[in-house]
Amino acid sequence: MLSVQKCLSFAGLVLCLVSASSFAQINGFTGQVLTPIPPDREFATSEEHYQYLLDQANGGTQHTLESVPRWDGLWYTSGNNHMDLFIDGNLRDGTVKEGILTPAYEAAYKERWRQQMEEGQVRYDRLTHCEPAGMPRWLLEPYNHEFINLPDQSWFINDFANAIRRIYINKEHTNLAEMNGSHSWHGDTIGFWDGDKLINNTKYVIPADFTRWSPMTSNELELVETWELKEFDDFPRLVVQVTMYDKHAFVKPLNFVYAFRPAEDLDEIGYRVQHWQCELSSNSYLDDNGLTNFYLPGEEGYKDPRGSTLFPDLPGQTPDPFSDPVLATE
Repeated sequence: MLSVQKCLSFAGLVLCLVSASSFAQINGFTGQVLTPIPPDREFATSEEHYQYLLDQANGGTQHTLESVPRWDGLWYTSGNNHMDLFIDGNLRDGTVKEGILTPAYEAAYKERWRQQMEEGQVRYDRLTHCEPAGMPRWLLEPYNHEFINLPDQSWFINDFANAIRRIYINKEHTNLAEMNGSHSWHGDTIGFWDGDKLINNTKYVIPADFTRWSPMTSNELELVETWELKEFDDFPRLVVQVTMYDKHAFVKPLNFVYAFRPAEDLDEIGYRVQHWQCELSSNSYLDDNGLTNFYLPGEEGYKDPRGSTLFPDLPGQTPDPFSDPVLATE
């Protein structure tokens, strides 16, 4: 059986093979240094913050299909400051900052950080169970992104798990919990344009985390984001200023900055956004030691991720022709 200390999936493989110091460098800003910009006053709630920005923008800019900002092409993540808020030091020998999280969430994070320091990584990551990254983790997942802006909606696409955020422009919130009996992984996001800046408010998010080695979030997490395309000396970036509110997890609202840069090399070779599938999710389980493990082919309890087919002997029933035993003998 495969322990969590080994790589768990393609997504896990990418991250498992990267050292802590290398990963910090990958997620670090390159070129122009970016810093979080807090709002010019404090707000009790994300809605109050969002409404203030809407009032400052005099109700927002009403774009047309011709005037709405275009952020075409593929984009890489290009850094963030989220670990700076929670850790003194780095991923190799850092310590948890105190007084940032509420006592319960700080205690939980210290245990998570202990696992990272003493055991090499956190024992369990939701993504190994094929759960979506969710918010706010979506903002830093190191895979490819696309941003499609229309006058009445924006679609933000993360290659990993085909995670799509929809921003409803000039709309009111809809409580998904009332409709579906639960929050959702990306919550409900509304927004407006202030010139070329897109300002969003997200609510009703399923409790998740920032990353596997970062703090947990609660079902009270809410975000206000300002997205803006900026030109720098080396290349343009989409810069995202984010204020997060979570009355269960944070002592006070926290300010972050995230960035994305054009993936021109992928555009040039005609890269296609992948369609992810959860081939291992039905075989993952939490073992007696509190670690993620998997049933492997041939072991009792293993489930074929494809399920079953009524006529397995028919040619062409494998996922692709190269693995079809019938065609391989022809």
